[in-house]
Amino acid sequence: MRAIIVPHYGPPEVVETRDVPSPVVGPKHVLVRVFATTVTSGDWRVRSGKFPRGFGWIATLAIGMRGPRNAILGTEVSGIVEAVGSQVTGFKVGDAVFGFTGASMGGHAELCRFLETDGLLMPKPTNLTFEEAASISFGGTTAIDVLRRAKLKAGDRILIVGAAGGVGSSLVQLAKHIGAHVTGVCSASNVDFVRSLGADRVLDYANEDFTKDDARYDVIVDTAGTAPYARSKVVLKDGGRLGLVLATLGDNLGALTVGLFTRHKVLAGPVMVRADHMRELAQLAMTGAVKPVIGGRFEFEKIVEAHRLVETGHKRGSVVVSLDARATDR
Repeated sequence: MRAIIVPHYGPPEVVETRDVPSPVVGPKHVLVRVFATTVTSGDWRVRSGKFPRGFGWIATLAIGMRGPRNAILGTEVSGIVEAVGSQVTGFKVGDAVFGFTGASMGGHAELCRFLETDGLLMPKPTNLTFEEAASISFGGTTAIDVLRRAKLKAGDRILIVGAAGGVGSSLVQLAKHIGAHVTGVCSASNVDFVRSLGADRVLDYANEDFTKDDARYDVIVDTAGTAPYARSKVVLKDGGRLGLVLATLGDNLGALTVGLFTRHKVLAGPVMVRADHMRELAQLAMTGAVKPVIGGRFEFEKIVEAHRLVETGHKRGSVVVSLDARATDR
């Protein structure tokens, strides 16, 4: 099968196409013929070897010293079931599916293997194209996890920093679905876009400093790494919660002590993606509560360009890579 390989850390140009063996299908495996995948901010960091301050040595120990051990990146896929193991009961050949591979990656290839018991492969919502279905898992599951941990409820006021990206755009939509009052922070070029997602108020970070604003928030979520507790605490209400999607090691460690000495809580650490997150995301997509946001489309052969776009840090929503002409089909 064809796959995109990252042989060592470096700029977008290090990625290359190779023919590699197809995944072996065990008794509990589902093999998916990939129609569409994505390049996420996570793929960019693993490919480049650039991690938030303090995490460099931890990350390279975990994923590889000179390059990623899992050289085929990609966490989001959609496509058709190609084969199933002898013990698989929930899928059959020909089923339209979408899934999230998480740390095992492997999505940037013509074939991707899932373990059915993980629960991270789902029937594709019938109202979405394969491209759209491939674009919702990374941002959607992160948003669900953060908002659950923050215990966001109807009537709360939430500030989302980095509201135009893959995670941010999902957060805006989910927070509105819950019934919160949403303020988004983004660049001037994305103000109208974030407002179109449902945000009640949008701030251009270059001209409006949310820490000098009169508004106070029950929840703040920082997806950009620019709103640590030291900066955000002045606009958190008593009992307010700060969710750190992107943060330095120091900010993550500091989160452990905030609740001991203040009336605030900082939610940090890795995102936990579970089967119930994927089921909830599929249902929200089916009802239209969460709509896919695609900020770039590329053919498989142009994946270097997709990496370049993601590396700018200014993409809207998801960057989708198509492997099959049927990627735009429902």
